[in-house]
Amino acid sequence: MIYQHTMQTPIGELTIQSSNIGLTYVGFSPKMKYEECHNTYTRQACEQLSEYFAGLRYTFAVSFDLQGSVFQQSVWQLLTQVEYGKTNTYGWMANQLGKPKAVRAVGGANGKNPISIIIPCHRIIGANGTLTGYAGGVEKKAWLLKHEQQNKLN
Repeated sequence: MIYQHTMQTPIGELTIQSSNIGLTYVGFSPKMKYEECHNTYTRQACEQLSEYFAGLRYTFAVSFDLQGSVFQQSVWQLLTQVEYGKTNTYGWMANQLGKPKAVRAVGGANGKNPISIIIPCHRIIGANGTLTGYAGGVEKKAWLLKHEQQNKLN
């Protein structure tokens, strides 16, 4: 069974979906919509995301139920290590994964990240400092980065 909660945020409607194991999707345009039905994971995510948008939360503690290749999972895991209020590049990620020539593959895996904000793919930018694609749109990525810069602990 898939559980779903939809919440309003400063950057639009955010859909949170989970299984009995953990979050399966957090984003702005789900492939499938389900009847609103909560479980522990959707409630935790909603509470923690509300705190994040209020500038009161810098890390997340919720379980995932991610479906993806071993490479995608390694990219998503690495994303969780990019600190709140900081950015890094696709090249940095490829180097961290021991695959310095896999920059495009890293970008592709970032683009398939099913858990927006909580797995912070918005913190990854182009090598020249530009904001590159974001599933929710570059304007949402810019908002999230600005929000984190304004609220980060020094």
